[in-house]
Amino acid sequence: MTAVNAPRMHIIETYFECCGFDHTFLQGGTSVYLWNLSKAFAARGHRVSIVTPAHGRLDDLRARYDVEDLPYEDAYTLPVVLDPRVWQGFGPEAELALRTTAHRIRLEGVDLYFLANDYLNRLPETFYPPYSAKGRDLVFFKPLVFQVDSVRFLRSWFADEKAVVHAHEPYYHHLLPAALREDPSKLVVSNVQSNMPIAKKVYAPETERLFRLLDVDVKLPGPDSGPEVPEAVVQYQQLTHLHYTYPPEHVAIYELTAEHADLIDFLSPGQLDFYASFRDTPFERLFQRLPIADVVRRNAHKMFVGGCAISDQWLAWDPAGVDRAEVLGALGLDPALPTFFHNARYAVHHKGQVELMRAVDRVLSEGLQANFVIRCISGNGIDDPFFHEIAARHPRRLHFEWERVEEARVFAYAAASDFALFPSKFEMDTFLIAQGEAMAVGAVPIATDQRGMAHFRHADGPESATGFAVNRSFAEDDELLTAALADRVRQAAALWSREPARYRELSRRASAVARAFTWDHCAELHLTAFARLWEGRPAELSAELALRHGWFDRLADTREEIAAEDVAAAAVAHGDIDVYERHAPLDDDAARRIFRAAWRRADFATCERVLQRLPDAVPPEESVRLRERCRVVAGGRLEYRLPHAERVEVVLARRGSARALPEVSTLERTEPGVFAGAVPADGAQLLLTLSSGRVTWDEVRHG
Repeated sequence: MTAVNAPRMHIIETYFECCGFDHTFLQGGTSVYLWNLSKAFAARGHRVSIVTPAHGRLDDLRARYDVEDLPYEDAYTLPVVLDPRVWQGFGPEAELALRTTAHRIRLEGVDLYFLANDYLNRLPETFYPPYSAKGRDLVFFKPLVFQVDSVRFLRSWFADEKAVVHAHEPYYHHLLPAALREDPSKLVVSNVQSNMPIAKKVYAPETERLFRLLDVDVKLPGPDSGPEVPEAVVQYQQLTHLHYTYPPEHVAIYELTAEHADLIDFLSPGQLDFYASFRDTPFERLFQRLPIADVVRRNAHKMFVGGCAISDQWLAWDPAGVDRAEVLGALGLDPALPTFFHNARYAVHHKGQVELMRAVDRVLSEGLQANFVIRCISGNGIDDPFFHEIAARHPRRLHFEWERVEEARVFAYAAASDFALFPSKFEMDTFLIAQGEAMAVGAVPIATDQRGMAHFRHADGPESATGFAVNRSFAEDDELLTAALADRVRQAAALWSREPARYRELSRRASAVARAFTWDHCAELHLTAFARLWEGRPAELSAELALRHGWFDRLADTREEIAAEDVAAAAVAHGDIDVYERHAPLDDDAARRIFRAAWRRADFATCERVLQRLPDAVPPEESVRLRERCRVVAGGRLEYRLPHAERVEVVLARRGSARALPEVSTLERTEPGVFAGAVPADGAQLLLTLSSGRVTWDEVRHG
């Protein structure tokens, strides 16, 4: 069944901020996403409700809209158990006396319900509590207040009405799936909006007490014993922004949502793929040994891609109506030169903006004839002099700004540009609307090969690529990314001036790919999944997903016919000799294929297992290369040889708290594939960055 003939459903959207209908109330992109998606659902004949806090802005809403005060009042005391390690000077439990009221606006076929009380009315300008409030001000629990209030409101106001409850971002709804799981009329879909660390946790006694308040009978998992992974690997994760270690008595947010939701919604295929295994990242090795990896596998059948989109307004504007000479001339730039555009919030690590500015400075200092329009949006300006120094060095080639401006002006910048620069890092992007917007008006992308951006196809092969790709980055100060960006900019400028027909083809492809991401398409994807849920059809695990992530133990749960050769091919890709042998003969040829695939991804443990099973299958020079890749040479120096490595770092754990940062040093690259440095202390691990972009671990061998 497609969404076209889906049953009429009641869809309830709920999130901490759902004010995308009015730009004066807007704080984040999720609001825009929710409003556009809600309108698309309503346009297809579905009943749509939105539940969100009023954030102390009811008077402002009354001045602009017809606000209906509903006959709803809920007075209760919310008990919040406090972690004594964080809330020093506070008692063991805070009791928040609340009186919650509800108010409704009906707009464009959508019913918006605003909940108000003493806590939900706080922070009317910023909505979100600052992280600095943690341990200091109980306003930090405002999102938690909304979670409890929304559950109580849904139970009371909508009672036994059948509805799909579409909740957004696990941190803001981790109580809700378990709280509604015993209600047969409420079907819960958990949406993962951003790539927060998948093992992000909250204080378990806090959650247990709130579950008792809500009459939720759910036993939380006990503390895990800790992964059998070197401490250097664990400590390093803090530098990747992918994982943090928590004390005992904490529970993973994603576990609470994944185990109890009916479906799990992602914004792009690459985001789902990334969250499923963290493949090729510094976190992959640790993730595989954490309990959360089992949670992902157990609930993989619930995962689907609901998608995201580019605004209808942006797609409606005509880029041909933009006067390039006027736009660039007003910025002091030369419209006769190739022009590169970047538009993102000021987030140096997330958006790769330090490496971007270094690359821009490098190519302009070399004499490249090109323009750069760089927007790093910040309401408080840019406090790092590094950015201003680079802008001052290139006044007629680089326009740098940070102010929030009207969308039409940003559109004009993009339409007047030839290329779009998006060197995002740490896989924090889940769709990246700004890249799609620039591509929609014909800007050719130069972007990182992140899974959450793969749908824009800039990393495809030559027959379908929309632009240029650079490898992913998981380092805070990454010279490899800087060098790659500078190289792609040079290539792009040469293409623009020397191969205009090829440039026009890439521009056409980029625009066509981006313009397919509409809110109608996004609604279609969601409604198709919602309809299956509404009609009681169970979610099914995709065999392709299971094979791609090596979940061989879950293949029996799929309903698809799976060819033995497909399982064998996946076993080669994952280095699983036992699975391979159950589906195909493990002869010398197969052993070599498994060995060489493992060597390419620097999976040396699999290489060793192959040699143990069939030692004569692999040519001697390849087994010697494996065993002598790391050794101590004359002069007492460590030498590491791997032809497809671009960088080798030594990571040594520091003693101290669980949040201690490790010591990290980089071996000198003496020639391609050869690295050398001082012999590190015992316990050090090697972090390898491969030419493919994969980042993985190896051990130091002193022999």
